[in-house]
Amino acid sequence: MQRIIIFANGELPHRSKVHRLLRTDDYIICADGGTRHALALGVRPDLLIGDMDSAEKTQLEKLQKEGVAVELFPRDKNETDLELAIQHAIELEPRQILIVAALGGRLDQTLANITLLSNPRLANFDIRLDDGVEEIFLCRDQAQVQGRSGDLVSLIPWQGTVSDIQTQNLKYPLYHETLYPDRTRGVSNEMLGDSASVSIGAGLLLVVHRRM
Repeated sequence: MQRIIIFANGELPHRSKVHRLLRTDDYIICADGGTRHALALGVRPDLLIGDMDSAEKTQLEKLQKEGVAVELFPRDKNETDLELAIQHAIELEPRQILIVAALGGRLDQTLANITLLSNPRLANFDIRLDDGVEEIFLCRDQAQVQGRSGDLVSLIPWQGTVSDIQTQNLKYPLYHETLYPDRTRGVSNEMLGDSASVSIGAGLLLVVHRRM
């Protein structure tokens, strides 16, 4: 499987920009209320998953009648609906997982969604949060950022110090340097072209790419 798109129940500031990210061969998973975003974009889900306390009942019934698979969980559970969706996606072993609408709205949910990226089970997957404006992912070894000149790229140490950082094609380069979690040196760098790269020696580095 090439790519899985997971629609979460956060905000989509620019729906048209998200539409440009989608492909016809994407496998679509909706985490409960994320169903509304998929349907608003004219996308038919392949799977609905969660406790279904946020999805509209009429939409849910219509999709079930159309044969869309549903994995229903109780409301009293230890995982968020998005975490359940990610767990299911891992089992399908896609080349990439793109999580849409996981940012904005409740701050606790946004922070929890970002934290999910650090799950060790995801270490071998290309998994990113993306709302069409910003994409967020973890660099565990090396990573590429695709965009255009002037885009903002912030490098944030995640869960501790990150060492031996090297960057290419960013306005403020790093050469075998260290970033610390209590300092903001890596925030608001700028791309000098359509792509940039970053590599690290140790740690976890959160990459936030904001398209301008």
